[in-house]
Amino acid sequence: MKTRWILAAVAVLMFIGIGVVNAMMPAPNPDKLWRFITHESAYDTWGFWGDHEGLQSGAAPHGPYHKVYVNKRGLYSMTAPAQYGTLIVKENYGDEMGKDLKAVTVMYKVRGYNPEAGDWYWVKYSPKGVAETYGRPQGCINCHASLADNDYIMVHDFGVGK
Repeated sequence: MKTRWILAAVAVLMFIGIGVVNAMMPAPNPDKLWRFITHESAYDTWGFWGDHEGLQSGAAPHGPYHKVYVNKRGLYSMTAPAQYGTLIVKENYGDEMGKDLKAVTVMYKVRGYNPEAGDWYWVKYSPKGVAETYGRPQGCINCHASLADNDYIMVHDFGVGK
């Protein structure tokens, strides 16, 4: 009987904890998201996926070089789909030194936002944080859909189909 009460208490605390963490995440809004990733949880303090660390070669439309930062939810996602609340921030560079920042692009996994495309919310910001494209951009969705089985993520392999 005592074990049941302990398990019930643990379950309630976990549920409350998940609710608190979700409440801290920003709404799918470009201004709120920019503030979150640059001030409240600075993305440049996050980690890299082990199979995509540091400055990497890239391709259009993101530019010839990029760095991809991932928050803890994304890093702790071991299989596709990524956990809700995952944030992936890509700094898009025009040079191999990582000094010519052209844009910052973001994928944000929001429960119920866009079920047809993995519940991802996309944003392309200028280097100064001005949202140029956001929401459900068909260009982003069409390109990333080629890896729908990998939860639309192109720079990290969850091992889908292996």
